[in-house]
Amino acid sequence: MENKAEKKIIPMTSIDSGIGEQITSDLYYFPFQIVNVVFYGYPGEGNDWVLIDAGMPRSGDNIIIEAEERFGKNNPPKALILTHGHFDHVGGITELIEKWGMPVYAHELELPFLRGEKDYPKPDPTVEGGLLAKISPYYPNEAITIDGHVQALPQDGTVPFMEGWRWIHTPGHTQGHVSLFREKDGALIAGDAFVTVKQESLYKVFTQEQEISGPPRYLTPDWETARISVEKLASMKPMVAITGHGRPMTGKTLRENLALLVEKFDEIAIPDYGKFVDDK
Repeated sequence: MENKAEKKIIPMTSIDSGIGEQITSDLYYFPFQIVNVVFYGYPGEGNDWVLIDAGMPRSGDNIIIEAEERFGKNNPPKALILTHGHFDHVGGITELIEKWGMPVYAHELELPFLRGEKDYPKPDPTVEGGLLAKISPYYPNEAITIDGHVQALPQDGTVPFMEGWRWIHTPGHTQGHVSLFREKDGALIAGDAFVTVKQESLYKVFTQEQEISGPPRYLTPDWETARISVEKLASMKPMVAITGHGRPMTGKTLRENLALLVEKFDEIAIPDYGKFVDDK
């Protein structure tokens, strides 16, 4: 296995870092530094559970500690589901695989980035936004290599070990980005299809000021596809959303903000300038 992202120290955090929160009876979100991971499963020693995303570089030990407090030691997750393979969503994956040896699932279009075959586009520091966008060349974009541990999500839309959930292809931020949805209660794990913090702004990321936003601007190469993905998720009328960045959003606040994002996507989400829009 090879994960160059794990070798980097990315010195940024938020006031919520390390403070998890129960969102539904079986969904728990754990923010660490500036990204969220999700634990699916009822808390309790020995209960089955699934991990969604693998956090920032060098976050593996913190994820393990949090998981062991919720589900007990020597109780690995049944699976790790990746919304996508950007550095801040796979940063702790090598540590987690070495500790737990669980299967990893991602969309088939994401597999080349997880098998060492293809790098993501380099982040765009020229994009409109704040300091986190300006320093984005520091963020890793190289493929990781976990071949032998990762496989494609089932083509029928089901999510392994997550009964009642289905995965939704929500590309734009990456080619193989997925979100997870449970119809019975409208629970949505959105990844970075949209987020609830202005991810380009260091101040807003640190304070976690809640604000509906499109996917992070400095790492989103296909804005028209990203728009379609947001429209798709909004049409499903989710009741609670855990996004890759920012605090969870629920109920009327979520529905109104998603409707606003759809209506004003060009204004809210798409940058006025930057290589991913100028090149188009």
